[in-house]
Amino acid sequence: MRAVVTGASSGIGQELARLLHRNGYELTLVARSADALDRLAAEFGGATVVAVDLADPDAIGTVVSSTPEADVLVNCAGFGEFGAFADTDPARLDSMVALNVRALTDLTRAYLPGMLDRKNGRVLNVASTASFQPGPLMATYYATKSYVLSLSEALHEETRGTGVSVTALCPGPTASGFQSAANLAGSKLFAGRKVPTSHSVAKFGYRAMCKGRAVAVPGVRNKLMVGSIRIIPRPIVRRIVKRAQEIT
Repeated sequence: MRAVVTGASSGIGQELARLLHRNGYELTLVARSADALDRLAAEFGGATVVAVDLADPDAIGTVVSSTPEADVLVNCAGFGEFGAFADTDPARLDSMVALNVRALTDLTRAYLPGMLDRKNGRVLNVASTASFQPGPLMATYYATKSYVLSLSEALHEETRGTGVSVTALCPGPTASGFQSAANLAGSKLFAGRKVPTSHSVAKFGYRAMCKGRAVAVPGVRNKLMVGSIRIIPRPIVRRIVKRAQEIT
């Protein structure tokens, strides 16, 4: 059995790779940091390492060339950026869309047909609770994660009854490298708040993937938040999200 994991160098992606390894999968580890991937591969006693920037269109071909078929695909690579949309570097926004949206789409399109032919396979796309609402001060990130959720749900329905499933994992704030990379360490979302570990989120997502669930939201607080969005008027949701993300 072969699993391809993007974003495997740290955080949720790394923990998902560890869970897959413990459950007997041979791993293809994908991320930008060759050193981090080499360390993880050594921990596993060997793995295929593909050190590429998935925001580069040519990187998808490199991954697929290294591993033409997979039984599991985990799309975890992604990043966010805190700040007003109009003040954000356009190149940074382009990279975010390329990684969070295009790379995930292209990799899923590359591996899903083979899974369907074999009538067996799992795709786990790491979205976010950000998927369920607009995100002032992180507008593009929230929009990309909404895409991931929508695509995953649609593909889950398209693959129903085929032996293949597509799951969207939608964690809330998590103890990982995401917040520092996104300049969110001082945000009200994280300041003074105990958040779940990457391992606990990965374990929840792995189980949901194995059960073939369409959407997996870990944690009671996150489930309540996602449920409340359905009944709170949208203008109020926008203002709540903006206040929650402001730097303290």
